[in-house]
Amino acid sequence: MLPVLLRYFIFCLISSVLFALLEIQIEGKDGWAEKLPTWRLKLKFLDSIPGLQKPITGYHIYFFCLLFFLIQMPFLFMKWDLHTELIILSAYFFITRLEDFLWFVFNPNYGIKKFKKEYISWHPDWFGPIPTQYLYSIIIWITLFLIGFGII
Repeated sequence: MLPVLLRYFIFCLISSVLFALLEIQIEGKDGWAEKLPTWRLKLKFLDSIPGLQKPITGYHIYFFCLLFFLIQMPFLFMKWDLHTELIILSAYFFITRLEDFLWFVFNPNYGIKKFKKEYISWHPDWFGPIPTQYLYSIIIWITLFLIGFGII
């Protein structure tokens, strides 16, 4: 049997790839649901947070809520506990961030060469080679991962 950390990363990678490929089929070349018939909500309080100035779309709310709901499934078969919840939440942050990156990697309209600020209007703030939003998610993911797996 594979070690638990390897199973965690394999699960997150496969989930991210599948969600990225699905989202490419839905959005095509137009990221952040630009051409989809979905509602958009602009929340002023998010404007002060780098990377979160774009409107929230109904499509993305439902997409991310569905993923969150699905990965809570273990609690249908076991008692809830904080340790497991932190591992699940870390997987959620890892999957959503990796999925977004893989959207660019696999999307024939972008690819890794176009993973740059000048090609991606919906990620306006960058920290070096990555969108600032990625940095926040990575920090949250690592923190939840380390606490959840009892590393810190």
